[in-house]
Amino acid sequence: MSILSGKNLLLGITGGIAAYKTASLVRFLVKRGAHVKVVMTPAAKDFITPLTLSTLSKNPVYSSFTNEDDDNAVWNNHVDLGLWANLFVVAPATANTMSKMANGVCDNLLLATYLSAKCPVYFAPAMDLDMYKHPTTLESFEKLNAFGNVMIPATSGELASGLVGEGRMAEPEDIVAFIEKDILNKLPLRGKRVLITAGPTYEAIDPVRFIGNHSSGKMGFEIAKASADLGAEVILVTGPTHENISHTLVKVIPVVSAQNMYDAVHSHFKTADIAILSAAVADFSPKEVAIQKIKKKSSTLTLELEKTKDILASLGDIKKDQFLVGFALETNNEIENAKGKLKRKNLNLIVLNSLNDKGAGFKGNTNKVTFIDDKEKITEFELKSKAEVAIDLLNKIISDIDA
Repeated sequence: MSILSGKNLLLGITGGIAAYKTASLVRFLVKRGAHVKVVMTPAAKDFITPLTLSTLSKNPVYSSFTNEDDDNAVWNNHVDLGLWANLFVVAPATANTMSKMANGVCDNLLLATYLSAKCPVYFAPAMDLDMYKHPTTLESFEKLNAFGNVMIPATSGELASGLVGEGRMAEPEDIVAFIEKDILNKLPLRGKRVLITAGPTYEAIDPVRFIGNHSSGKMGFEIAKASADLGAEVILVTGPTHENISHTLVKVIPVVSAQNMYDAVHSHFKTADIAILSAAVADFSPKEVAIQKIKKKSSTLTLELEKTKDILASLGDIKKDQFLVGFALETNNEIENAKGKLKRKNLNLIVLNSLNDKGAGFKGNTNKVTFIDDKEKITEFELKSKAEVAIDLLNKIISDIDA
């Protein structure tokens, strides 16, 4: 899965002959899973039609501040477009448009949207050789780069004028590859390996029955997705769950029992930079597992249980440079119990959630957590979606690692 998957990408098209390539560019972006909207300058419509781009992007194309529909003006809100975008790509970026971007000129919808955007901006210059090397163009490059905009360098080749040299817009597939690589290289967990556990464990009683719990695994899966989106290589060890994930940076290792999870986690811990153990591992397991299904011969059944191996504590005993995170689900004396677990198991951070908090705990899409770090700093959060909790957790980990 591309890093662009699920991203809102605004493509700004200006009036240069290279605009004809944007049909392919839109197709490449959509295939990568991006949600694409197109903003054109009026001059760009001389080179490629809005209908083509609308068909390929599956969204309306914007080129003016209003659309005329049955004599009723419909406002195209440049602020909303700018805020919608996770990425803004101007391709082709003509000398004229770049000069306006660099100097705050705002005389069309594309430029107004650019000035409203709060997301990363990429621009792919396209113009003739002498224009590309002109001092004013070079000054535009410098200003835009100083603003934090990212230039996708033009290539050398045959130009529309018939000259051969620098100024040819990068090919659509190269533009997409450049953006993907640039995003990945800037991600805070790029080059890190994150080990995550999720879901419940099932401890067999006989071939049919087991002891388990109500964990859905959703919290762990959200952490895995968020970690991968931040560039990490993720090992996700998960107990039985209906959750699923599809990401090129996530390797899923399914397990069933606490012993299975213990073995899988220990086989990967030494190479991990960060370990986040969010699984609800069974504390006890039947001492003996019946080979055959236990028949219902009486009104009661007595099972002898024994403690399972404490995965989190075992990692705390052997950790070296790893950042180790545990979870604590409590019902009383929550803070003190969590602090005790943090120290006993040699953790860097513990995530506390209480069954007393409405919307927290198993199966739901929300959670209410409190972070306690190894300096006993306590950070409480309001009720949030588990996806948002995952982002908060990773931001905390990144902050602590960088401190």
